[in-house]
Amino acid sequence: MSSELMAVYNRAPVEVERGEGVWLHARDGRVFLDCVAGIATNSLGHAHPALVAALTEQAHKLWHVSNIFRIPGQEELAHRLVENSFADVVFFGNSGSEAVECALKTARKYHAANGQPERIDIFGFASSFHGRTYAAVSASGNPAYLDGFGPRLPGYHQLVIDDAAAIEEAIRQPTAAAVIVEPVQGEGGARALDEAWLRRVRDLCSETGTLLIYDEVQCGMGRTGKLFAHQWFDGVEPDIMAVAKALGGGFPVGACLSTAAAAKGMVVGTHGSTFGGNPLAMAVGKAAFDLIASAATLDNVRTIAARLHDGLRSLAAHYPDIAVDVRGKGLLIGVKLIPNNREMMATARDHGLLVAGGGDNCVRLLPSLLMTGAEADEALKRLEQAFAATRAAVAEAA
Repeated sequence: MSSELMAVYNRAPVEVERGEGVWLHARDGRVFLDCVAGIATNSLGHAHPALVAALTEQAHKLWHVSNIFRIPGQEELAHRLVENSFADVVFFGNSGSEAVECALKTARKYHAANGQPERIDIFGFASSFHGRTYAAVSASGNPAYLDGFGPRLPGYHQLVIDDAAAIEEAIRQPTAAAVIVEPVQGEGGARALDEAWLRRVRDLCSETGTLLIYDEVQCGMGRTGKLFAHQWFDGVEPDIMAVAKALGGGFPVGACLSTAAAAKGMVVGTHGSTFGGNPLAMAVGKAAFDLIASAATLDNVRTIAARLHDGLRSLAAHYPDIAVDVRGKGLLIGVKLIPNNREMMATARDHGLLVAGGGDNCVRLLPSLLMTGAEADEALKRLEQAFAATRAAVAEAA
């Protein structure tokens, strides 16, 4: 059947209807254990009662007024974020791409405000993903997202994570403005950067006056078992950070966090958003933040993550013809495969399990932070069934 929707998505053959916790119900009656969670977005599961209540209550009061007025919910959520992070100030947008866009503009504006407008170079990394706006895809540098849209924006360059010499040379350039990196890569194959790497880049940025931007759109907000992924290590804090996805528990909201020093150029009129920080988003964001930042939720993430990582390593050992590596951090988990990952996604779906794709031929598990032990075991069981079915199909084809 033809569609009037722009054909930019390769959609799975599932018509979703409703969700509850980790379970997603399709219109045809099928029920799936959801380890995609809106790509790490429905961090508290589907239709969490506290988020539904917050949204419903606010919907009866006020939806949108524009940022020409003070919106108390913004100040309240900004306080929560600042109180629990390196940051001094926050800008609210509607998505991760907008949060990244603000971060990139903030970095360049900082140098201009310091009398160094020539410092415009932004250094990203191969296999990164920062969103779909023109600046975000320029920072990522993925040809699949750039081809056909004209040249990359000037001043955007790509490095390789493992090329320490090139990274140092780039940061020491007199035109360097900022480095942007995901402490745990999401789309790039669930690669977690270690303490030594982050500390080296932090030290180089501090030495040269280059700003360090963390993109924690996917790996932040409790996903790794800390509120923010970089908080596993002391002394590697960024100057600017982008968060989104889980920040609204499924409701569209993004935020750019910054130190006061890094944001010195962001004065009245330099940036803005029509819908960013609207009352509905702030109401849900506050409710989501309080649940995600709780000790109980973060403890659960660490417990369930250990259970899943152990189970996946066991699966990989039993299916060395299928899985060759288990990677990631917390509940941002990647399994590198030998068979095509897209085919495995479909096979898993046939066995009632939804998993996401990822770079380096990985499938990713990004479940609710509130997943139970029994639900984790069920996810492992269904993934094993998918592995076994794939092995059987290969044997039959041979």
